[in-house]
Amino acid sequence: MTARGTLFRETMLGRVRLAGETADRPVRLDLQVRADSLLLPRRTTLARLTGRVRIAGRADDPEAEGELEISPLARRRIRYRLGFVLEGRRLQLDGWKSVSFRRPLTSMTVLPYTLYEDGERVGEGTLRFPLATGLGPFLARFRFPRTPEPDAGRHLAPRWDGTPGRTEVWYTTLTDPATGSGIWLHHEVVAPHDGEPAYAHGWFAVFPKDGPPEHARFGPTPWTGPAHGFTAGETRVTPGRLTGSAGPFAWTLTERLQGPPLHTFPRWSWRRPRLPASHMLPAARARYSGTVRHAGGELRITDAPGASARIYGHGNARRWAWLHADLGGGDVLEIVAAVSMRRGLDRLPPLVFLRLYRDGRVWPRRAERTAVGWAGAGRFRADIGLPRWRVEGRAGLRRIRVSVTQPPGATLALDYTDPDGSGAVCRNSERADAEVRLERWWGRWRPEATWRLSGTAHAEVGDR
Repeated sequence: MTARGTLFRETMLGRVRLAGETADRPVRLDLQVRADSLLLPRRTTLARLTGRVRIAGRADDPEAEGELEISPLARRRIRYRLGFVLEGRRLQLDGWKSVSFRRPLTSMTVLPYTLYEDGERVGEGTLRFPLATGLGPFLARFRFPRTPEPDAGRHLAPRWDGTPGRTEVWYTTLTDPATGSGIWLHHEVVAPHDGEPAYAHGWFAVFPKDGPPEHARFGPTPWTGPAHGFTAGETRVTPGRLTGSAGPFAWTLTERLQGPPLHTFPRWSWRRPRLPASHMLPAARARYSGTVRHAGGELRITDAPGASARIYGHGNARRWAWLHADLGGGDVLEIVAAVSMRRGLDRLPPLVFLRLYRDGRVWPRRAERTAVGWAGAGRFRADIGLPRWRVEGRAGLRRIRVSVTQPPGATLALDYTDPDGSGAVCRNSERADAEVRLERWWGRWRPEATWRLSGTAHAEVGDR
């Protein structure tokens, strides 16, 4: 089921007087507002706020989050509640625009606010929407996107139909915001070519901020084919929940969806598996909470950003690279670049499938565009290696350049066994760095957006 939501971006400028200071400081808010329903003036609409808060000399938090209450007629106000970090302290911005029909312009563009820390007032100020420079971009990026009802459950059901020579994967990656640790859960079913019974296995890996990665495997166990996800002994993947144990690790995590699914490969390839493999994300953006027990103690996770993905195909590629990057503000970049094992395709350079989910839209519009180009030309290019690899390409009036660095000390090498018995090795880092540059053609190439991720990108390079 789908409905229409509301999506827009807003920039506000102003000043703040912090407690204990005698002078005001400049403030800038760059916010994205997302509601799951249409914005109608006659009713109250609740929306999610994400974005960046900058206070000159004191704060620069690109992961600010909160809520926006839009009620211009029912309650005559537009209220902002936004949490952000200032020098390690968690502050809450609370303020509202008091809508007045006598002063419509001023009342809709001026936001007086107060800053709180644990309920205590620690600052106050005023923000203004810059009409002269902000109105045009604001209107141009106002969207009413379709909002599919978040439902990862229907994508978690096993795809394997009993045909020999198939492999199926459920995996989840996330970053703990408190400790900076990366986590990787890999669940896999292998149906051997020779007709032997299918088996389930996988692993759990932790990538500490200060220390080498650690991992442990579970399985193999006979595959029982549950209806709603993955099961291997005590390890399970079900809608909204991941539980299990492997060696010294035991985990219980809940998954809360933050957006619609994302198909990295063409959508039809997931419904009709005619390609060597297909890849999609039931949870392209999600938040994870729970506990992870390990030999050294217990890791408590709260609202960790991450994603869950699925793979179904004939086995691993000859060579591949993968990136999942949560860019903040609801934006996500997913890349799979691979050289197939299939005869003929194995002579081609890496085929790139790149999907940028930004402002409620996916670019490029068709997943095939980055892999095969347009009329045989214009494929995206990938230069796969370690510790750095790159992807770049152009579609329409935009081009993108992505550079990924997997630090050797934060990269874990693990081996895979394909259905035909051959092996492959992946080198995974859940603490990778990435730089993404998006440009748009306006008579010449002009910067449109730049993202830099330090230790929060999830990446992998594999080969045979």
